[in-house]
Amino acid sequence: MRHTIRFYVGDECHTLAHTPPTRTLLDWLREEQGRTGTKEGCNEGDCGACTVLVVRLEGDRLVWRAVNACIQFVCMLDGAQVLTIEDIRAPDGTLHPVQQAMVDHHGSQCGFCTPGFVMSMVAGRKAAGLAQDERGIDDMLAGNLCRCTGYAPIVRAMRHAMEAGPDHFDAMAQDMAARLERLRDGATVEISGPTGSLSIPATVDGLAATMQEHPDARIVAGATDVGLWVTKGLRVLPHVVSIGQIPELRRIEHRPDGLYVGAAVTWQEARAALADVLPQPDEEVFRRIGSVQVRNAGTVCGNIANGSPIGDGPPVLIAAGARLHLRRGDVRRSMALEDFFIDYGKQDRAPDEFVEGVTIPVPGPDTAIRAWKVSKRFDQDISAILGAFSLTLAPDGRIADIRIAFGGMAATPRRASHTEAAMRGRIWDEPTLEAARAAMAMDFAPISDMRASDWYRRTVAANLLTRLYADCGPEGARAPISVQAACTGRGEHAHG
Repeated sequence: MRHTIRFYVGDECHTLAHTPPTRTLLDWLREEQGRTGTKEGCNEGDCGACTVLVVRLEGDRLVWRAVNACIQFVCMLDGAQVLTIEDIRAPDGTLHPVQQAMVDHHGSQCGFCTPGFVMSMVAGRKAAGLAQDERGIDDMLAGNLCRCTGYAPIVRAMRHAMEAGPDHFDAMAQDMAARLERLRDGATVEISGPTGSLSIPATVDGLAATMQEHPDARIVAGATDVGLWVTKGLRVLPHVVSIGQIPELRRIEHRPDGLYVGAAVTWQEARAALADVLPQPDEEVFRRIGSVQVRNAGTVCGNIANGSPIGDGPPVLIAAGARLHLRRGDVRRSMALEDFFIDYGKQDRAPDEFVEGVTIPVPGPDTAIRAWKVSKRFDQDISAILGAFSLTLAPDGRIADIRIAFGGMAATPRRASHTEAAMRGRIWDEPTLEAARAAMAMDFAPISDMRASDWYRRTVAANLLTRLYADCGPEGARAPISVQAACTGRGEHAHG
């Protein structure tokens, strides 16, 4: 048992025993460390001005991640090394290749956003799996906003920096790994004080015991949602349980019943495995969940457990037939994912129960899974509506099975049961499409809000059925119905 959290900022090790459990890394850096290069812009994980690097030793490999410091709690950094803009130039004062490229290509205008861009760009050079072409650079920088509209020179700087050689961090890798290895003691952390309590269980069994002892505690994995409860909602969380580094919850496994994703696996970590199982939804939806900073922290299961009706992951996973795994003490249970959502803000989970993981079945060769996210902006936007479809056709062209799930159409992510019934067993042709579009009106009565009107949502939901027909219908199928307002957010990129 340990009663402190320990992490590095730059080359200095910090041991903290009394930091409030919801103290954000941004506030701690600026107010207690004087590291004012990390800026506060939106304070909700959208603008990227607060971007820092979090480096962890995973196995014997250093993993570099760009994250939003404004919605990272300090307590989540136990065992890590944090780098801010003040740490990026070499010890002899030489600019990092990214910084030099920003100078050479005039990538800084007013300068407020520049530190965040630099941190994202440094992480982009280090991160595995990020494409280095134009689209990859757009994705890499989608979480950083420039109010001076200086994107073109920033992108040129990034392209140039990608071609630069090794940086001084490469020479320091062995020393960084050694210092992080010294922090890995496998201990459970318990801290209590006048500002609240913190638990960091070392194992999933320890998590189960903690939740039974403290059923009102708030579990935090990435804090990309919970962080906003604190920074924007000003909520007080008396007891935080951080689960992001529990080994059993960080598993991604191919099992006989499908792909298993543990509760602490982030979207960025899961993307390659998800793309193998659900390639089209990965391209259309998963790459647009937040930004790299958000996907580096936010988890697949956290997106489920928070129960938002506009979470992008659940509709796709429901359509794919995913099953959710929960644990309460020593008792485990599984359920179809759609059964987890009961009503707005209400899920089928006891106070001391927690999500342990989710399993996504591998679709058969005759099953097509499609999903489309509809939003006003391509990058960094919340869905107005998200439709997901799993269509299995028999050899004679009949619909052997159909699963349809929507987000943004009801108080929870929900199946379109009447629409499915209108399609199942019928030939997949234009009359079936028309019947399905008509049945959609019986499934949903959406609200009007700031993102879309009820008319828009109903119209687009029906239009997505037409898009499914055009995409997965008989060869040469074309929409027989006038498609209204079927926008999927593929307009100007945030960096366009």
